[in-house]
Amino acid sequence: MDSSVKSFLTHFRASANLFLSEYEPLALLLAPLLALLVARTLQSFLSVVHERGLKATFLGFLMSLIKLVPGVQNYIDAEKQKVVDKLNSGGKSKREGWRTELPRAGLGVGVIEKLKNEKRNDAVWQGKCSGTVYIGGTESEGHFSLINEACSMFAHTNPLHLDVFKSVAQFEAEVVAMTAALLGSKEKGSGGQICGNMTSGGTESILLAVKSSRDYMKTKKGIAKPEMIIPESAHSAYDKAAQYFNIKLWRVPVNKDFQADVKAIRRRINRNTILIVGSAPGYPHGIIDPIEELGELATSLQICLHVDLCLGGFVLPFARKLGYSIPPYDFSVKGVTSISVDVHKYGLAPKGTSVVLYRNHDIRKHQFVAVTEWSGGLYVSPTIAGSRPGGLIAGAWAAMMSLGEEGYLESTKEIMEVSKRIQKGIEEIPELFIIGRPDMTIVAFGSNVVDIFEVNDIMSSKGWHLNALQRPNSIHICVTLQHVPIAEEFLGDLTQSVKTVKENPGPVSGGLAPIYGAAGRMPDRVMVQELLVNYMDSTC
Repeated sequence: MDSSVKSFLTHFRASANLFLSEYEPLALLLAPLLALLVARTLQSFLSVVHERGLKATFLGFLMSLIKLVPGVQNYIDAEKQKVVDKLNSGGKSKREGWRTELPRAGLGVGVIEKLKNEKRNDAVWQGKCSGTVYIGGTESEGHFSLINEACSMFAHTNPLHLDVFKSVAQFEAEVVAMTAALLGSKEKGSGGQICGNMTSGGTESILLAVKSSRDYMKTKKGIAKPEMIIPESAHSAYDKAAQYFNIKLWRVPVNKDFQADVKAIRRRINRNTILIVGSAPGYPHGIIDPIEELGELATSLQICLHVDLCLGGFVLPFARKLGYSIPPYDFSVKGVTSISVDVHKYGLAPKGTSVVLYRNHDIRKHQFVAVTEWSGGLYVSPTIAGSRPGGLIAGAWAAMMSLGEEGYLESTKEIMEVSKRIQKGIEEIPELFIIGRPDMTIVAFGSNVVDIFEVNDIMSSKGWHLNALQRPNSIHICVTLQHVPIAEEFLGDLTQSVKTVKENPGPVSGGLAPIYGAAGRMPDRVMVQELLVNYMDSTC
């Protein structure tokens, strides 16, 4: 070592020891630990600010301090319970008289009459619900009767036992293949490997697509701290997937047209990004995201792109054939790696039937769970559920086979026409405006003149069950075959409801407008979240 360097190090050591000799040994021992603690605290604070924003972080900290004041937490809990009781329309009174144990003697066939009596207490849903029931007519006739019979024929079956119920295994494979064919599997650009499985609904389809994307990207890129980016219009199932599968979720505001903002999504992408998301259409406003642009982004950065076609999968292919202008949305778009599509919506199948599709088997293989060390034997399962109801699979197959392409074209024509009629009728009500430009069968509308949630309460009093939205405050109707014969009745009731609120503004007795309005304005979103959890905890 050079003598000048050695001399410098010797002098530095002597100076450092002289400086440190002025402090107690315990202080020297604790100082780095304290510095580490401060650094970790600062890191955690900056991480929260980065995730939630400075305003939300400050409000959360402020609310935590306020809750420390004696009596404040008890007061907040009491007020939250009042809101929960209001949402329950009378608290737990609905549960009074519910059975809590088995009857001493079974009812036998008499249970059918009991079922009929209880069913009479359900709301009148024929034509009055947004979405909910997609099949036209009544439960005792036509397509309803057909799928009910199909389900009952296979009510005892379970596709987990492939060697026993070969017919159900075939039905599932054919439902998946027929659905894939609607969504580009026959197109040259799809790669010819489209595959998938049936699930219990859109949420499970999305959960599986997210899980598969996470594990696929871990294998492909070694991503150990996965993140995904979704537009704020994307379904809440992605939030559920993020919580279940320990994935960091970034929710990005939509653009002025209420579509996914591709530039904003691009800015959020980093080395841990596994997945971006688009909807065709989005549930809130019925607007199709720019899937081609998202596909280009996903392809260029070699990440996954999931398209939520839960609503549009059995409408958009037929709407395009009918001449409607529909932008690209399926596996014909380069970059789309997975798709979810509900058969129990516009596929007119029984409730509890959806399909998740993948561009190739390399991605889908990450959906499966295989266990080799169980004393019960070798085990492999394709979906979240182990046992699955074969009757629903048979019902979905029966729905698709009975309707065929011509049947779906006919139903699509009806619902698209009535959707446009309802949209036009709403536009003719001067106090209302349409949210964006709906591409399909969802029409969302708000108002700058009247409280839209009060309008919703009046509509509820007339028997309508619509969906309340936020950002902006609005409501929507998801048009189904049930609405075809009563579209004019809907528009008439809506016109009258707007007039009533305009002439007599203020909360409706028993209405939920004040709660929706307060929830939208409440800056502490954690409290809103707690309200929702408390409400759910009281109803199940």
